[in-house]
Amino acid sequence: MWAERRSSEGEPTKPFNSNTDDSPAQRDRARVIHCAAFRRLQSKTQVLGIGESDFYRTRLTHSLEVAQIGSGICEALKEKYRDFPQIHDWIPSLSQIESICLAHDLGHPSFGHGGEVALNFFMHSFGGFEGNGQTLRIVSTLGEYSPAHGLDLTRRTMLGLLKYPVLHWEVANYPMVDESRTLNIDHCKPPKCIHDEDEPILNWVLKGIPDADQSKFREVHRKDGISYAQYKAFDTSIMELADDISYGVHDLEDALAMGMISFTAWENEVLQVLSGEDVISKDKDFYNQKLFSECNKARKHAISKLIGYFISQIRIVDTQQFETPLLSLQATMSDEAVVTLDLLKQFIFKHVIRTPEVQILEYKGQQMILKLFEVLRENPERLLPRAVFRDFQESPNPNRVICDYLSSMTDTNASKLYHKLFTPSAGSIFDRASLG
Repeated sequence: MWAERRSSEGEPTKPFNSNTDDSPAQRDRARVIHCAAFRRLQSKTQVLGIGESDFYRTRLTHSLEVAQIGSGICEALKEKYRDFPQIHDWIPSLSQIESICLAHDLGHPSFGHGGEVALNFFMHSFGGFEGNGQTLRIVSTLGEYSPAHGLDLTRRTMLGLLKYPVLHWEVANYPMVDESRTLNIDHCKPPKCIHDEDEPILNWVLKGIPDADQSKFREVHRKDGISYAQYKAFDTSIMELADDISYGVHDLEDALAMGMISFTAWENEVLQVLSGEDVISKDKDFYNQKLFSECNKARKHAISKLIGYFISQIRIVDTQQFETPLLSLQATMSDEAVVTLDLLKQFIFKHVIRTPEVQILEYKGQQMILKLFEVLRENPERLLPRAVFRDFQESPNPNRVICDYLSSMTDTNASKLYHKLFTPSAGSIFDRASLG
């Protein structure tokens, strides 16, 4: 059942390149790599703005690195559990985990989380908008490989992409939203969820799993007024570890290369906080010298060593909470490694993401998305591309059509459309950039 696709449910799977058990995952990986949404990631913000430098990461390079780390995790786990077939046989193949990791950020809009909040500002009463929810929407509905089923990926790949198997209405908890007040919309940060109208997709992904497992997997946990998904699948747990490692280590590399982190901050907020028994403290002189070297090769040596350490600290546990192995098994990291990685992530968040320089770029992009959504919603026939307008007319949720249109744009295309609409000297009737 895990190799089934919605377009051919119940039919024999067709081989891809070779008739092997891994063939369906190979096809999934190929479809992700060759789809338009994947190519657009090269012009979408990861942390730092597009065009500031040719060194640091975009959403595309980040996705490639997450896929490489994910495959490294699976290789290490297969070696670690080779004598335990009840676990080993469920570890995803390299094609399988790469398909999931390469696709995990397809739904993130332009201008990072600023764009995500802007879209949810208008969608909070119309099913919500959340980047991971949009990923599911692309692979199941919007992608170009099937008229009705998007990229039409296998059930296992789609299960791996379900980071938050709960619907927007189940976890949404907003204060009163006033659309006339757009200067600060932090109160419209989306909950981690799937969009309401995509519930049939969620139902299909979980089809065939025992009813008790389905109900438990979709449980909503509530704490301190916040509602969120409590469970994730085995493959998702691997992908999320790869994502966290990439964020904590590779984004550290970018920040060091761009001179955004001082040695004093590193010493006070990382070295002095660590336990002394962690991987960095035990080899402090090496990491201090290499990370803060002006030589890219020396810095890369330290970065690679950190990634190798975190991968080595990952193990598999059977939670015994589900009958389905792909739900019951989970990849976890040792406590010491989790503490170290979390500290690196907090350090990057403070010294990179929350700096005024980065926040100004994110805020500017957010304001552009807000203005574009408002204007397109009020003037759909005049301003939307004809194909998009036809979808707008036929949709039971026309706001979703505008949301899909804007969320697919790269930072560059969104900026061009904004200036074409609002800068008097910009734009031409011959400027017909296609979203593909």
